[in-house]
Amino acid sequence: MPSTPGAGAPPTASRLSSPWLYLRLTLVSATWGGTFIAGKVLAGGLPPLLAASLRFAIASATLLGCLALTRMPLVRPAPGQMLRLSALGLFGVFGYNLFFFYGLQRIGATRASLIVALNPAMIALASFLLLKEALPPLKLAGVALCLAGAGLVIVGKNSDALAGAADGGGDLLILGCVACWTAYSVGSRSLSQTLGPLQTATWSILLGTAMLWLAAWLRGDASLAAIGKLDAAQWGGLLYLGALGSALAYIWYYDGIRRIGAARAGLFIALNPLCAVLLGAGLLGERLSLEMAVGGALAIAGIALGNRAPWRGQLPSRST
Repeated sequence: MPSTPGAGAPPTASRLSSPWLYLRLTLVSATWGGTFIAGKVLAGGLPPLLAASLRFAIASATLLGCLALTRMPLVRPAPGQMLRLSALGLFGVFGYNLFFFYGLQRIGATRASLIVALNPAMIALASFLLLKEALPPLKLAGVALCLAGAGLVIVGKNSDALAGAADGGGDLLILGCVACWTAYSVGSRSLSQTLGPLQTATWSILLGTAMLWLAAWLRGDASLAAIGKLDAAQWGGLLYLGALGSALAYIWYYDGIRRIGAARAGLFIALNPLCAVLLGAGLLGERLSLEMAVGGALAIAGIALGNRAPWRGQLPSRST
């Protein structure tokens, strides 16, 4: 994180590809994998829109607390930056959650996971088209391995994933998740470079949270009575989703995009299904299979291959 507001210039390229950076992106995927378990704890306890609103309210409070602890004031973005931050909140918080929750009402979670596994490929393509990030053969091979690995993990968990009842509208809604996350990932890099990851994450989540609460209020889902019925386990799930799965994970993901680009950071999303099934096996006693192990190995190989070397034109060679 930058030590001063707006100190977002990238460090020199020699320090960008550190093992610590890759470890943090791996932890982001592990954290996001755990959100599926936390979501199961919350399932049925709250309307989906209210659950998302509470999750990001906790994330907002966590981020503001981080700023207070570090004595870093919340910067006042320029009008153009505020417009782009609003777009990040719209796509990465509000739009993603709306498409995700309403899509899951029409298709199963496993089928949805297969569609969401397209994220690394779509981020790489958008980064190539919009950010002019290089797309050499090694990177394409890494993306392909990540897709194959994530798909094999998901199918290994539920062999009927592809045979489930199709719902064109539900599939389109989950594809909306992929489009939102791609726009969020690609659109955040320049802001993270100028404002820094913490400021960018805080503003985008604050703005996205306001949108979620407005939608929940308009739909009549913002119910104090429903919140009052939550038990300790459900509050624990919300705290995990908000503080770790949103606040901390979003900061580290922004920082990864700032340092190595959206396409290379996006490859780590392929680990989400693997982390989810490993945590499910350890905490919920869910079954592991050979397909899951092979898929996980393919995803890890894809990430290693896609991050094997920096690509010319992708990273700045010096601080600006």
